[in-house]
Amino acid sequence: EVFGKRNFAALDEVYTADARILPPGGPIIAGREAIRDFWSGLIQSTNATSAALTSVDVMPTGDGAVEIGSATIALPDAKLEVKYVVYWLPENGLMKWHVDIWNPNA
Repeated sequence: EVFGKRNFAALDEVYTADARILPPGGPIIAGREAIRDFWSGLIQSTNATSAALTSVDVMPTGDGAVEIGSATIALPDAKLEVKYVVYWLPENGLMKWHVDIWNPNA
């Protein structure tokens, strides 16, 4: 939805209102609007077409959960393999990403 259809508004259903992302080599980005801007810019500038995420482990913690996983991001001439950790928290009855950090595999 986000990558293929460029529906960046769908990120509101993924991230909490005060979520933070920690992209590799960059500063912490906080809040849905800033996160939408980040992903919109990155996806459009790289012309990424899809992202396939695979959970490796999910660990309950208090009201939330920590997920460890891997992802493959499809680019026009390559695939980018990354690993990630997401901290999930409930918001308005839905579990959403509250902290999202990732980095590319070597």
